[in-house]
Amino acid sequence: MKRVMVVWLILIGSLCGCSTPPTCATTACPRVLFIGNSYTYVNDLPGMFSALAAAGGHPIQTGMEASGGWTLAQHLASTQTLDELHSSKWDYVVLQEQSQVPSDERDRTQIMYPAARALVQDIRQSGAQPIFFLTWAHKDGWPEDNLPDYESMQLQINQGYMTIANEMIAPVAPVGYAWLTAWLQDPQQALWQADGSHPSELGTYLAACVFYAVIFRQSPEANPYHAHLSSAAARSMQSLAAQTVLGNPSQWNLP
Repeated sequence: MKRVMVVWLILIGSLCGCSTPPTCATTACPRVLFIGNSYTYVNDLPGMFSALAAAGGHPIQTGMEASGGWTLAQHLASTQTLDELHSSKWDYVVLQEQSQVPSDERDRTQIMYPAARALVQDIRQSGAQPIFFLTWAHKDGWPEDNLPDYESMQLQINQGYMTIANEMIAPVAPVGYAWLTAWLQDPQQALWQADGSHPSELGTYLAACVFYAVIFRQSPEANPYHAHLSSAAARSMQSLAAQTVLGNPSQWNLP
């Protein structure tokens, strides 16, 4: 299992001659734990989010418990995941389910929801805020489960996450909604890797921008951190994230 603690301290001020922005050494930093699988650790989403946050003047600390293909039920049964959850004082804990489970009504009812309820309760008892990481669908859908294309699978994933999030009155990071908007604008955008499942760097950057808007309630637009993307591509993802999250925060259970 991948287990990472990432602290990004980007000293932008020292490079531009400006006053040094706050860092985790000079101010209290939000601490965010990501619990999930390869959709979280491919391209190091926690690290990319940390870099984006620091560049925007919001230094944070992140941790990650993620193992390929894992469900929330597996995390609930994992001593390592629960030890990490209780080992530190986290401010936010992100929950990401296996990619197909939320799109199948039986699987999400029998597998996802019981584990999600228990994890949310545990997270809240620890003093942290749970956030559901609403993910993207496979590029070609899931034909074996009567979801013949990307859009049909995405709509079921949306329903799967929003149902449990609304039941638990828990915030949502609507990455899948932003992803769908990006795809509708340009179906040729390289959001997926060649396998049609895992995110490209562009897809992970879009996810990081969504988390930025959700956690800080601020737009990531004009943020100088672009990962390895072109300025135009980064700005497009920043704008999509801002519009998706901040256009109607109450839709995502954000106060």
